Amino acid sequence: MHLKHLIVLIVVLCGIMCRTGAWAADRPLIASISKQTLWRNRDGQGRTWFHPRACMLPDASGQPIALMCLQEIGGSDYFGPVHWSQSTDLGRTWTEPQPIPALGRDPVAGRNDGLMAGVCDVTPQYHPVSGKVIALGHVVFYKGDYFARKEQLSRYPVYATRSADGTWSGRKILAWDDPRGKHIYTNNCGQRVVLPNGDVQMSFTFGPQATNRMVAGVRAIFDGERLSVREVGPPLHHPHGRGLLEPSVTRFDDAFWMTMRAEDGRGYVSVSRDGLRWEEKRAWSWEDGTPLGMSTTQQHWLTHSDGLFLVYTRKDESNRNVLRWRSPLWVAQVDPQQRCLLKDTEQVVLPLVGDGVDDPDTVALMGNFNVTNASPTESWVTVGEWMPRSGYRGDVLLAKIRWSKPNLRPLW
Repeated sequence: MHLKHLIVLIVVLCGIMCRTGAWAADRPLIASISKQTLWRNRDGQGRTWFHPRACMLPDASGQPIALMCLQEIGGSDYFGPVHWSQSTDLGRTWTEPQPIPALGRDPVAGRNDGLMAGVCDVTPQYHPVSGKVIALGHVVFYKGDYFARKEQLSRYPVYATRSADGTWSGRKILAWDDPRGKHIYTNNCGQRVVLPNGDVQMSFTFGPQATNRMVAGVRAIFDGERLSVREVGPPLHHPHGRGLLEPSVTRFDDAFWMTMRAEDGRGYVSVSRDGLRWEEKRAWSWEDGTPLGMSTTQQHWLTHSDGLFLVYTRKDESNRNVLRWRSPLWVAQVDPQQRCLLKDTEQVVLPLVGDGVDDPDTVALMGNFNVTNASPTESWVTVGEWMPRSGYRGDVLLAKIRWSKPNLRPLW
């Protein structure tokens, strides 16, 4: 074959590969992002659902079902009983939310002043070894129609499990008898990793008092009925405000990754080989070292077999007057070597609706969200909008992230 004919052939093949997607190395992993509204309450005529977090599990024939936990919001840190809903058509339709009896409200033992123990910040996760879903949140205390801000007792993780037949267990406590968790220890809103042997890798934020909370890696075991702490690693410290909050864990590239909320205008990342001993944390930044402005808001992982991503909020010119910059939601790819975000990969997952500069009170906040791998070709970000200065109204939104390459991570 003549050289010029070979060059022509290579050019033709390259064109075909680019058009068909076969040359995936040069294509972004995120092919598209679309927005769907699951429940509407912008007009204040319905219920404002919050904390929508979903997991995938197989039905009797092995087909995927999405199970979501969610609860109403009626004020600052004031939530109704936890409900569940499910979808059998990859998120297009959902059943009417139903209460989970174990995750409602119970009178506090030994008290006759009306103090009630509720549950919030629940994240469900399928446990393949047992075939059950573990819906893990933490206890919170209410009096009447308010968060009992001055009467909060010690806070700790609580959970309920769901069997394959759809029945829910009673409320259970994830016990940890350590004086460092006297004031609080919790995995609230946190992403966890179920290991092949059934162990659950997670993290605690904890502290003996309200300020200067620590974060540590936690290895737990689940015997099909009870979730128990097996080991807690050395803590990371951050003596600013309440410290390190709402840690989320994922596994990528033979390492565990943890992202943490903080109260110094930053979010933080750390890496561990075993999930227990974590390297010193770093503030999230772009590859040139410029830190991201994050105002005490959680971040979560979006994990593909070929790339690690972070979903987050941050300060931007378009949202500079929005409370804690909690709209829009962004996503960017992580550089695993530099442990930073790649600026040119950033895009909006769910957009800011309204005017974040001159009319910020009408912008719905989206700081409490979740990420779910729904299929090999699709991942979700779910969030409950919250308009605190407009009657606590808002919709439940689902962003569908389509991948240009199949995600080979197992769904369960």
